Amino acid sequence: MRHYSRLAALGSAIVLAGSLAACAEAPRYSDRPYYSGQPVQTAPTYDDRVTEYGTVSYIEGMHARNRTSGAGAVLGAVVGGVLGNQIGSGGGRTAATAIGAVGGAVAGNAIEGRNNDRTSYEGYRITIQLDRGGQRVFEVPNPGDLRTGDRVRLYAGQISRI
Repeated sequence: MRHYSRLAALGSAIVLAGSLAACAEAPRYSDRPYYSGQPVQTAPTYDDRVTEYGTVSYIEGMHARNRTSGAGAVLGAVVGGVLGNQIGSGGGRTAATAIGAVGGAVAGNAIEGRNNDRTSYEGYRITIQLDRGGQRVFEVPNPGDLRTGDRVRLYAGQISRI
């Protein structure tokens, strides 16, 4: 009977760690507030073959934090649960197993996030005020030589200075 209690505690700890990993935070962009009089349109719904002209009205840098896959949290929960199970006896052992699993999940997620620098990136959001009214917003990895106030031409999803 006692074997099932340990197995249930370990299983519960793993499920809890997996649930916590599923709540991992999505990337956040820069802390600067973004204001636009119109909704952001990142996927153009207009005909790309039409040439449009406008002025760069805003260039905003975007920074994203590392994302984790959850594998570090699950592995940490398993290791923490096993280590916690080696401590105490009876109800204390069950509590140590649960605490070890939760602590291991948190530590594993943090370690994975720290070691996962490949997902960190920097990008830019360019807002262009069109001559015919309206605006277009593009998210690009690099603004190139574009600056606020530059006159631009939009054709086939490409931005070029005039």
